[in-house]
Amino acid sequence: MADRPPFPEPTTNTPRWVKVFGVIGIIVVLLLVGVMLLGGGSGHGPDRHGASGGADGPADAAETGLTLEY
Repeated sequence: MADRPPFPEPTTNTPRWVKVFGVIGIIVVLLLVGVMLLGGGSGHGPDRHGASGGADGPADAAETGLTLEY
């Protein structure tokens, strides 16, 4: 009898549609990361929702003359 390998080689390969979806998924993720890193969609993000206090940051109540009454 001829010597046989202990484990036979698998006869099935990954289907083509799985490879295609994998490549498309990787491309979409890379595009999204690139857009986020390059600052696409200006006006969106955490800075959009911050307080508008000018270049020095938000003004506190003492600087604006506002008083808080309880």
